[in-house]
Amino acid sequence: MEDPPLRELAEDGIGDEAAYELINNELLLDGSARLNLATFVTTWMPSQADRLMAQTAEKNMIDKDEYPQTAEIESRCVAILADLWHAPRSDQATGCSTTGSSEAVMLGGLALKWRWRERMRAAGRPSDRPNLVAGINVQVCWEKFCRYWDVEPRLVPMEGTRYTLGAAEAAALCDENTIGVAAILGSTFDGSYEPVAEIAEALDALERERGIDVPIHVDAASGGFVAPFIQPELVWDFRIPRVQSINASGHKYGLVYPGVGWALWRDRDALPSDLIFDVNYLGGHMPTFALNFSRPGSEVVTQYLMFTSLGRSGYRAVQQRSADIARYLAAEIAHIGPYDLISDAADLPVFAFTLKPEVTNYTVFDVSDRLRERGWLVPAYTFPANREDLSVLRIVVRAGMSHEMADLLLRDLRLKTESLEALDGPLPASRPQVSAFSH
Repeated sequence: MEDPPLRELAEDGIGDEAAYELINNELLLDGSARLNLATFVTTWMPSQADRLMAQTAEKNMIDKDEYPQTAEIESRCVAILADLWHAPRSDQATGCSTTGSSEAVMLGGLALKWRWRERMRAAGRPSDRPNLVAGINVQVCWEKFCRYWDVEPRLVPMEGTRYTLGAAEAAALCDENTIGVAAILGSTFDGSYEPVAEIAEALDALERERGIDVPIHVDAASGGFVAPFIQPELVWDFRIPRVQSINASGHKYGLVYPGVGWALWRDRDALPSDLIFDVNYLGGHMPTFALNFSRPGSEVVTQYLMFTSLGRSGYRAVQQRSADIARYLAAEIAHIGPYDLISDAADLPVFAFTLKPEVTNYTVFDVSDRLRERGWLVPAYTFPANREDLSVLRIVVRAGMSHEMADLLLRDLRLKTESLEALDGPLPASRPQVSAFSH
């Protein structure tokens, strides 16, 4: 009889190999990461990355005195991103690595709040009622930031076929207490970019008309590693003077396993000095402005591996391949009878689709369940206010997805759709309104 799963620490262990086999067998019950079309997170890297991660897992990123070359690699990555996102002085790049975009968002939001507070105090005005303007489609980390740091969230609801933040809607919610506008370069709901340049123009007009100066933080968790390579003509980054900070996830379209993110500011003045601590740690003095302290250097090192191994042309090829596959899938699904596209992967290699109104025998949640039977994890979920009436399926295409896999997905979707279409009556509505949605 097999040993039961460990629920408390036993007196004696079972040894390395036995423990490995036990846990490895349990992990077989997980879904296949390569077939997980719900997640934006990287699920494939070259074997050299696996080796480097194993070699650097014991290096503590915070201990820059003991591991100076790992610290140098982090600085190089920041400089590369500053150049990629058109910072005014990439040779004076201001930024850091983080555990992901959630931490990077906290840092960007804190910098906005601190700078706003300094302006209000200098003007002799109260600074106890800050607010942040964003679309209701923002990732939950922005709601966490507002709750944790006492900032009023002003979230613009969806309206009709507008599923992201519009320029006019953003400006209308801003006032003298607005610390900034968070613009999303790649909504997790449908993969579309918010119009950063148009939002900046609306805020420019607001400043001219009412004297209210509102900065922008671009949450480029996914798009920051996509737009520079396959949509280089799109102006969304530090080329816009109103953009003060940007975050991105190296472990999404940055092509690195989780978890690594990046937070950058347009210049040193954009990051308040009060947020930087000089830490005396293990014999060395080092400035730090991350929220987390000890963490492995593996992901930062492998981010540099991907930068150096792929270069601009390599990233361009990888992201363009993902975009081509996503657009191919969207076009094919649009031709499958009961489906309507909500987005078509024109921005991120991500798109959402829904069932036509005349379909009443089953829902998108039933489609998601049927695809799971074949191993595909395709999330189904309902949109937020004011579009709670809209439920969709979403597909995220990442590195590691091939055209052959796309054809297999289409084959399975067609087969499962045919079986659902053949139902004599409606399926019972007995499942929750979210299926494997990571937002």
